[in-house]
Amino acid sequence: MKKTDHNIQRLLILLLAFAVLAGVTKTSEFMKIGNFQTMAKQLSEYGLMAVGVGICMISGGIDLSTVYIANLCGIIAGLLMQKNTTPMVAILVAVAVGLACGAFNGYLVSYLKIPAMLATLGTYQLFMGLAIIVSGGSTVSGIPDSYTSFATTALFGYIPLSFVVFMIAVALTSFLMGRTKFGTRIYLVGTNQKAARFSGIHCNLTLIRAYMLSGLLSAVAGLLSLARINSAKADFGSSYTMQCILIAVLGGVNPNGGFGTVPGIAIAVVILQMMSSYLNMFPSISNYYRDLIWGVALVGLLIINFALDKRKIKKLSKISN
Repeated sequence: MKKTDHNIQRLLILLLAFAVLAGVTKTSEFMKIGNFQTMAKQLSEYGLMAVGVGICMISGGIDLSTVYIANLCGIIAGLLMQKNTTPMVAILVAVAVGLACGAFNGYLVSYLKIPAMLATLGTYQLFMGLAIIVSGGSTVSGIPDSYTSFATTALFGYIPLSFVVFMIAVALTSFLMGRTKFGTRIYLVGTNQKAARFSGIHCNLTLIRAYMLSGLLSAVAGLLSLARINSAKADFGSSYTMQCILIAVLGGVNPNGGFGTVPGIAIAVVILQMMSSYLNMFPSISNYYRDLIWGVALVGLLIINFALDKRKIKKLSKISN
């Protein structure tokens, strides 16, 4: 089945989920324009990080540090703006920090050959520690209105600008992954790194660039979060890490690498946000139960993907025989 066919299936699932949620109780609250605007703002942040995680998974690795790169970048940008640095300069510095963090992750994974999960688990602690030191362990707030007004501005009066940024990022990364040599190299490295190296691909450089792209997306997510909540904290959004992995897998990314699309991840982001927003309408459902739901969903998806891959291998073996 083609990648586009899988994405069409996800779109149908999204439409079905929307129809079900719109047809059951709490409909009047769920269908409000304000609710959809809030959903668009929230998904933009962890959606960008999920795309970064997905790209790293396609390359055969994973990035567990995205949330803390985002927090570090948001804190640095916030501190600079507190010192009357112009927002544009603060944004550029934060983006540079995100790229540097991604490059460091890529170096650990590619040149030092540290397993991606262990490398980014270590840098997750490193970046969180740096964020705590830089911020003094406190929340960075008091961001200028000239910057935070971005979060309250909507295109045509309805579409939040943060969601526009998310869609532009999805379009650009989709083009990058699907229409350029760089994207093709990431898929080849994720499929078989040895074969990719023998075909002339500089695997180490490709991996570093993949993790730098993840770091860039995390930096943008941190900047959007800073504008939305008018503050930044070292441990903000700690639950987003698991959600990003869940979204990537739900979006069709193979944890073993080599398969997945950015549009599929984007559709999965919307599906998960719809479910999360609907659960928010029931205060009796504790956040602990919500984490349980996401954990069960992730394990279930991994089991399903494993079963499907095993079935494909059996079919291929029958055909070859």
